[in-house]
Amino acid sequence: MNAFEYAAPRTLDEALAVLGEHGDEARVIAGGTALVTMMRQRLVRPSYLVSLREIAGLDRIEAANGGLRLGALATHREVETSPRVRERLPVLAETFRRVASVRIRHMATVGGALAHADPNQDPPVTLIALGARVEIRGSSGRRELPLEEFFRDYYESALEPGEVVTGVVVPSLPAASGAAYVKFLPRTADDYATVAVAATVSLEPDGERCRTARIALGSVGVTPIRARAAEALLAGQRVGADLLRAAGESVRGAVDPLSDHRGSAAYKREMAAVMAGRALTQAWDAARASVRGTR
Repeated sequence: MNAFEYAAPRTLDEALAVLGEHGDEARVIAGGTALVTMMRQRLVRPSYLVSLREIAGLDRIEAANGGLRLGALATHREVETSPRVRERLPVLAETFRRVASVRIRHMATVGGALAHADPNQDPPVTLIALGARVEIRGSSGRRELPLEEFFRDYYESALEPGEVVTGVVVPSLPAASGAAYVKFLPRTADDYATVAVAATVSLEPDGERCRTARIALGSVGVTPIRARAAEALLAGQRVGADLLRAAGESVRGAVDPLSDHRGSAAYKREMAAVMAGRALTQAWDAARASVRGTR
């Protein structure tokens, strides 16, 4: 690991000023689970590390416009165990619970993980299915993007030089909705998934037809992927096992996996179809249960 200088500003404006001064030589560090590993492997060699840890308020998990806002410095463990997240969006708490190990979850932060833009991560899949938006701050001001537009390529995000992620806003699910997250692991629970899928399903008032669906997949391309064609198959339809299976099968055309030690591209494509069908079925069942609970 190369020598570097370390700055721990106490305000976001101070952090942005340091980043602006040192440009490409500076990197933001939050939990450090990914960056420190890359530095040890000499994949990145920053001259300055700018820690966000001393900036008050960036770790808050709070209600926002009926949904939730996850501060960039909130750890995976804090999201997983948050009573507010568990009550309002249990699928999100469950997704964060399934990330790596407890040790990693105590360190890894929401914003750091998103900025890292690893396509094999768990949280972005569920966040995209839930319609989350990422908050970004730079010297020129604030901006917000749908999370699905934030990931541009393999380990590449929409962050411009000198910008940082400050939070993620997650809308609440509409009434008569359900959500699910499933993944297939090649070996142990702390490994990356071979395929991961999250789905949300919202029903019409009759409780039988699908109003909208959102399906997102991870580990099957250079970024997380949203399966819009599969979503369109479900919208407005009276849903049953055959249609859910067909929607899952249509996911094959949306994914573009790479062969690696977790499986061949062909195997991952088949698994994507299977896991999408499972996620949709679970989300559909949860939505139906929600309708029955209100009658």
